[in-house]
Amino acid sequence: MPTGVSRTTPEPLVVGEWVDRVRNGDRRALAQAISAVEEDPAAAGDLLEAFAALAGGAMRIGITGAPGVGKSTLISTLISTIRTEERTVGVVAVDPSSPLTSGALLGDRIRLQDHVDDPGVYVRSVAGRGHLGGLSAAVPRIATVLEGAGFDILLVETIGVGQSEVEVMHHVDTTVVVVTPGWGDSVQTAKAGVLEIGDVYVVNKADLAGSASARRDLEVMLAMGPARSWKPPVLETVATKGVGIDELWRAVEAHQAHLRG
Repeated sequence: MPTGVSRTTPEPLVVGEWVDRVRNGDRRALAQAISAVEEDPAAAGDLLEAFAALAGGAMRIGITGAPGVGKSTLISTLISTIRTEERTVGVVAVDPSSPLTSGALLGDRIRLQDHVDDPGVYVRSVAGRGHLGGLSAAVPRIATVLEGAGFDILLVETIGVGQSEVEVMHHVDTTVVVVTPGWGDSVQTAKAGVLEIGDVYVVNKADLAGSASARRDLEVMLAMGPARSWKPPVLETVATKGVGIDELWRAVEAHQAHLRG
């Protein structure tokens, strides 16, 4: 970073240089830019505007679901599939907050270690800090920086959510809702708000008993819902073994094609 620029507040005269460093693959500069817009968006307004001017071309995918459904493992295997196409991936993973530091408590990067040495992948863990909706207030700003940095695909992982935390749908193009076998009965499934926002539904850990039943419950719920121009598919995956991940990626791409008309 140029002399005299703090970690969070860019000087207006060096914003262009900062953005150039990020666009040229300087991961330290990228981390500092994200910290700037996360911690003090008012002071970093010029920097955020510079990245926003470059944004607009990335595919944004939200991954949401209850705690323990395997979202982080699913994302890790999905990244591997995407990278075979030589497309770059930025990940924003929202974690619970530490009660002492308010920082990200779990750090989803622990489950994404397979990609730590891949220059085409960047993962940022963000503390929820009590923000409702399964995200963090800083997620839209961070996504703008990553998109402006030139990443082809953005994956946004929510904190483990319940029935009404549906904010992710407002910040992504495609929302993937993940459940597991035995996740609630059919009545519980039908009334769950988080299951009304999905463009793709995934029953992960499908090697466990009850997978077929969970898939049927979801399909019935979707059939009873309002008519939609896009029919959300219900897929089964075993993320720990990479089973069903190619099909998931094809479903996401199909939804993206649908959005483009």
